[in-house]
Amino acid sequence: MTHYIALIHKEADSCYGVSFPDVPGVTTAADSLDEALQKASEVLEFAAEDWREHTGRAFPQPRTIDDLRADPAFQDDAADAVIAAVPFRAKAEAAE
Repeated sequence: MTHYIALIHKEADSCYGVSFPDVPGVTTAADSLDEALQKASEVLEFAAEDWREHTGRAFPQPRTIDDLRADPAFQDDAADAVIAAVPFRAKAEAAE
């Protein structure tokens, strides 16, 4: 099963925000960490359904955690985040 790395941010007096370094613009938020992780999987599936129609490209392939850690932008974004692996169960396939 494919997994995408998610960054989970939480400020005081705010909900949990989830973003995906490999899937720009796809985010979600929830009041609890469990709900945020559940919604993260759902939002990936939803985004993949019509990604090609909206972007003209195949759904992005997930990078490995090692590849992400070598990316300076990821290092900055992940500095104050919880990192999670979110399962990808979408019917659409990621780009080969």
